[in-house]
Amino acid sequence: MMALVMFLTVVAVMLAGFPVAFTLAGTALLFALGGAATGTFDTAFLGTMPARVFGIMGNETLVAVPLFVFMGVTLERARIAEDLLDTLGLLFGRLRGGLAIAVTLVGMLLAASTGIVGATVVTMGLLSLPTMLKRGYDPAVAAGTISASGTLGQIIPPSIILVLLGDVLGSAYQQAQLNQGVYSPDTVSVGDLFVGALIPGLLLVALYIAWLLLLAMFRPAALPPGRSPDDDTGHLAGRVFKALLPPLILIVAVLGSIMGGLATPTEAAAVGAMGALILAAARGQLNVTRAAEICRSTTRISSMVFLILIGASLFSVVFRGYGGDDVVRDLLTGLPGGTAGAVIVVMLVMFLLGFVLDFIEITFVVVPIVGPVLLAMGLDPVWLGIMIAINLQTSFLTPPFGFALFYLRGVAPPAVKTTAMYRGVMPFVVIQLLMLVLLAAWPELVTWLPQRVYG
Repeated sequence: MMALVMFLTVVAVMLAGFPVAFTLAGTALLFALGGAATGTFDTAFLGTMPARVFGIMGNETLVAVPLFVFMGVTLERARIAEDLLDTLGLLFGRLRGGLAIAVTLVGMLLAASTGIVGATVVTMGLLSLPTMLKRGYDPAVAAGTISASGTLGQIIPPSIILVLLGDVLGSAYQQAQLNQGVYSPDTVSVGDLFVGALIPGLLLVALYIAWLLLLAMFRPAALPPGRSPDDDTGHLAGRVFKALLPPLILIVAVLGSIMGGLATPTEAAAVGAMGALILAAARGQLNVTRAAEICRSTTRISSMVFLILIGASLFSVVFRGYGGDDVVRDLLTGLPGGTAGAVIVVMLVMFLLGFVLDFIEITFVVVPIVGPVLLAMGLDPVWLGIMIAINLQTSFLTPPFGFALFYLRGVAPPAVKTTAMYRGVMPFVVIQLLMLVLLAAWPELVTWLPQRVYG
């Protein structure tokens, strides 16, 4: 039972507000030392840590993380979102609810350009929420649309969570096959998850827009037309082309190079980082001060990710030393409902943990524990990865603990009540749950495109 006690201790200490990386490593070391003193833990497990840390630092796939973060931060500083929102707002201005649709599409493009949820929600909140309120939008509808579109960075590639999930699930898939006696295991890559996420991500955007159109039809006062009579709509086609072309070229360069087999995700991330720099420089948004801010922000985020990964690796070693793998396997395989029951329970636990833990902690702590067990039951690793990503996206959007709501609350004016934000996001939470049901009923929505692209 020490493995379960250690897991619960880590969650409790995290809830107390201690830094995640130090919580994982510190708790694991304390339990390891206590177990060594009482003779219940073999310290030989700790001897594997140097090789594990070296493996993390030398992992070429994880090099994509700082590169994608750099790309996202650079595009955020280049004010891409501001131009996109203004231009698409004018394009859909005559349509009732057009500004909300523009916000959703800009959220999709930012997700495909940056992959950072917090930055997208905050940026969209600062840029679009005052405009939507000024044009007469219902505060609940405005807040719900911004929060939902901001979380698209969880699922639309090049999402950071898909990079991390690709690495963790790849290891879990190989471990599951080795445990089954398969000594030439298949692999799953970040590119597989990127391609597998395309159809669910685009379908999710389509469902968002469909809901907004229905809402505009039945509650027209809540979603007025977005264009003001004094808006300058001259040369609108040229402005749309100018605003959309640079981010679209960047997206095609990153995802197209991966899908076409021209580059690995890490190489494509380097292309994206360089493209973001060129784009920022071409727009006159790159100077010494801004470059220093970009580098500082990238270093801080990347350091946090890798420090958590090292702490999670130490936690995983001690957890296995206490027989935690056997406990989890026995627990999941003994559930009623077989594989379906195990998946439902794991998804529910991750959903609840998403209220209090960030996706990085869940990816590095929970997925390595449950992943090998679920994959040994015959689940497709790409399908499982996309289900986890959308599940966490739903968790981050669900009141009262959704991270997206906290981000938006921090930049929303006092006139937008928290209860209105909760009301506004609930229809989008239902859409997210509907997407999970659709993927569970038709796994081909995830697996078809990777099979076509990679065979």
